[in-house]
Amino acid sequence: MTDPQTQMQFLFALRSKGVTNERVLTAMERIDRSRFVNKGLFAERAYEDMPLPIACGQTISQPSVVGIMTQALDVQPRHKVLEVGTGSGYQAAILSQLARRVYTVDRFRRLVTEAQTIFDALDLHNITALVGDGSHGLPEQAPFDRILLTAAAEDPPGPLLAQLREGGIMVLPVGQSDTVQTLIRVTRTPQGLDYAELRDVRFVPLIEGLGED
Repeated sequence: MTDPQTQMQFLFALRSKGVTNERVLTAMERIDRSRFVNKGLFAERAYEDMPLPIACGQTISQPSVVGIMTQALDVQPRHKVLEVGTGSGYQAAILSQLARRVYTVDRFRRLVTEAQTIFDALDLHNITALVGDGSHGLPEQAPFDRILLTAAAEDPPGPLLAQLREGGIMVLPVGQSDTVQTLIRVTRTPQGLDYAELRDVRFVPLIEGLGED
């Protein structure tokens, strides 16, 4: 984190956008977003509430959206979490402060490699970063207590829903890639799946298969 004034303004901006969970705010205070942005182009904008471009045509989400999604996920200290869409690694780093174990998957090897370098530098040893088709999840590690998608699907992917533990929560953006999407929370109950709409968002689309680095 940078100077105390920037830190205070950052946390105030998060609160003003609806991020009020103290555990989430503490996690976001601990993880320096500037480590995950392009140092040459965007270092001075790391603490502005805006998405920024990263490699492979992807983006690092704006902090308030990261906070809202993390808050909705309600991660507890014993939880095992799956993130689909590693991107810069920022979201996984936040989750690592809240969960026992985080698995994060991305279709771009370059993004996973660069994120892993940052995780190692920050001693975030409870994150496992993997290259793969995140739309299929990680069946060998299932079930998960929490699942987070940082790319928009037309519908919650069936394979991921199948890997969600009873009582588990999945948070994801849903909608066509060229329209405003809706952030939803899916909870697996003994009676089935419960859906709740949270807010409008805009994310890159969830694409099957591996990317070309």
